[in-house]
Amino acid sequence: MPFRWQPREHLAVLLYVLKWGLVAIPVSAVIGSACALFLWTLDWATQAQWSHPGLLYLLPVAGVAIALTYRAIGGNTEAGNNLIMDEIHSPGAGVPARMAPLILLATVFTHLFGGSAGREGTAVQMGGSLAATIARALHLNRIDGRKLLMVGVAAGFGGVFGTPLAGCLFAMEVIAIGRVSYEAIVPCLIGGIVGDRACAMWGISHTQYHIDLAPVGFDALTAGKVALAAIAFGLASVIFAELTHGLHTLWKRAAMRLEKHRRWGRLAIEDFIRPITGAMILIGLTLLLGTRDYLGLGVLHSPGGHVSITDAFHSGGADAFSWGWKILFTAITLSSGFKGGEVTPLFFVGAALGHTLAQLLHAPIDLFAGLGLVAVFAGATNTPLACTLMGIELFGSDHTLYLAMACFLAYLFSGHSGIYLSQRVGTPKVLHLSRHSERTLAQIRSGESPKHSP
Repeated sequence: MPFRWQPREHLAVLLYVLKWGLVAIPVSAVIGSACALFLWTLDWATQAQWSHPGLLYLLPVAGVAIALTYRAIGGNTEAGNNLIMDEIHSPGAGVPARMAPLILLATVFTHLFGGSAGREGTAVQMGGSLAATIARALHLNRIDGRKLLMVGVAAGFGGVFGTPLAGCLFAMEVIAIGRVSYEAIVPCLIGGIVGDRACAMWGISHTQYHIDLAPVGFDALTAGKVALAAIAFGLASVIFAELTHGLHTLWKRAAMRLEKHRRWGRLAIEDFIRPITGAMILIGLTLLLGTRDYLGLGVLHSPGGHVSITDAFHSGGADAFSWGWKILFTAITLSSGFKGGEVTPLFFVGAALGHTLAQLLHAPIDLFAGLGLVAVFAGATNTPLACTLMGIELFGSDHTLYLAMACFLAYLFSGHSGIYLSQRVGTPKVLHLSRHSERTLAQIRSGESPKHSP
């Protein structure tokens, strides 16, 4: 058989890599720096909330301010991460430049006054907004603009969590369930690495999680316990996603009914009723439980508290239903119009649930907390590969098989649900559910038929 070598093919590949190096490196550096600014301001807001607990009682005012701001100048940015995904699927009106400053300020406000939210959504929206703005400035075509938008997602995710490889794979995997978009693999790799490094160069450090359990090889009994826990992790992700979407729909319907009876000039009743009611419920729940552990990010516990993501890795670091309370607090916060991401609260839910299941199954607490941290995230975002890789980046490779089991099974048992309603089904999770192919999660929830883009 003759030796085959086509220099033109390799030259084309070289030029492709050089092109995306020139484009993606500076863009990702900008996004990573924006993530550093965001993380710094978020830490300031968290510390301010802890130092001045009375700020919680201004949460209704903050919610109304956020709602009115988005009503006045937000436009389509209200769609958040779903707008990013829609633009990657079918480029249209574009992602506006104002999305980045709007989501940054709104997220900081949410945390400053005690809302329960995360940071991934903010980083991804900032990355997407900055990438789209630069793509327009460079007059990139639709295909390259789509790829640069994926670079923005990878850089934002990698920068905000300090997981560059997971950021790369997340950007390629999150777009469609069961399908990885390899056409942007090199740009996304550049985005994840440079976004992370640029954020770190500003002196931003990330929380270190540890599984102290010594590697003992693959054990059948432990694997069985992991499989049972993974099913619970998948179901928890369904509860989180469906409660958030359900409450959002409930607020909308209630506001529409009120709107029929009264209008306040150009101001919609929804801009007042939804955030005020949601905030008052959060305040009431906080007073009822007597703890602030379920407010804010939840990475570290509040002064006087004892439940957080880091605490869940140790005995006594979570109560039996801590995971459920965090789901409720976050679902109310996000459905009420406050801004932020879902992933860090999902980390909290997974780690706390893993802590509880470890006690029930007589399993290592730190291992199951770590598995839950990434597996609930995998189920809610339908990204099992990215979450497995994230687990390796966060905890090391000693427990890779258990990480993969937890993420893959949680992904499967989460069904066709998720936190991103614009996510499309590329490959159904079960063959007889092929009717879901090419439908978005929003269409599956509503029973609509898929709309094929030209």
